[in-house]
Formats: sequence, structure tokens, C-alpha cells
Amino acid sequence: MLLVLAITVASFSTLKTKNVNIKESQITWTGHKVTGQHDGTLTLKDGALEFNNKQLIGGEFTMDMTSINTTDLEGKSKAKLDGHLKSDDFFGTEKYPTATLKFTEVKGQGTDYTVTGDLTVKGITKPITFNMTVAEGSAKAAFKIDRTKYGIKYGSASFFDDLQDKAIYNEFDLNVALKF
Repeated sequence: MLLVLAITVASFSTLKTKNVNIKESQITWTGHKVTGQHDGTLTLKDGALEFNNKQLIGGEFTMDMTSINTTDLEGKSKAKLDGHLKSDDFFGTEKYPTATLKFTEVKGQGTDYTVTGDLTVKGITKPITFNMTVAEGSAKAAFKIDRTKYGIKYGSASFFDDLQDKAIYNEFDLNVALKF
């Protein structure tokens, strides 16, 4: 009887994976320091969201860390910061060209979800939890990432003394707008 019920329920469920449209999706970041902030973009290499009927149940993404781009600077200043962000002081993109996020738990229904996932940056995987809104072929999330958890300690007052106005805050903002 239980097997018949499980088969009946499964036949009414529609599991579907929806690939993210990389060209129409956008990831922006903001890094904060004592004297201000810098803004930029990051490109998705690939990504997909998983649904059961219309309910979000999973997802997996790969970010192209070599695409890190500063948008608030121009010329030599921009080139210098972009190069520094790609260096081993920050994301070490030569050795770690991608970062990944794999959802491990999704709670919620309708359009509002709380997502927990494993974020891997520079070969280090840590859990992260954030809110995500999903509606009509798009998904949005905004969250903070503590870079020091991924071995990125450059300019952190938590690890270096006497940085004064050269200190860079440990957390940076990531804003994600996905189209699928």
C-alpha cells in the first residue's frame, strides 16, 4: 500500500532542472574598506536551479573568478585593482579559476526561500545561508561573504595590526540576479 502511494505521489510530482541564462544573469559585488568601497561584477560559468513542481528544491552554480571586474574605476587604477583581486592576495584565479555554490537545503515555498549551501572559494568549502526570491523565470539573492573564511586575509584588521585607514573589511556584498 505504501509503495502504491509513493508511486502515485511521484507521478504527480514534476522534477525539473532549469539552466540559468548566463548572458542575462548578473552578479555584482561591493567590497568595503575604511576609506570607501569598490564595486564590480563577476560572471557565471554555468548554473541551474532545481524545482519540484514550481517549488525550488536545489541549485548548483560555478562562478568564473577570472572574470572579476571592477566597475567603479577606470584606466590604470582599474587594471591595478583587477590584477590584485586576481592575485594570490585575494582570489588566486590562476590556481583557482572558479568558485562553486551547491545548495544543500532549501526551505520555503511560493516565491521566498531560505537557502543553505556549500560555497567553495580558493579550494575551501564553507556553509552559507541566504534568502532567495524566485518568480517568473528569475531569482534574486543578496548576501554577505566573509572572505577570511576562505583564506583571503589581505588587509584584514582581524589579522594585521596598524592598518589604520588601509584596512579592508572582512565581509563583501554579493548581489545575484538570475534569469532562467
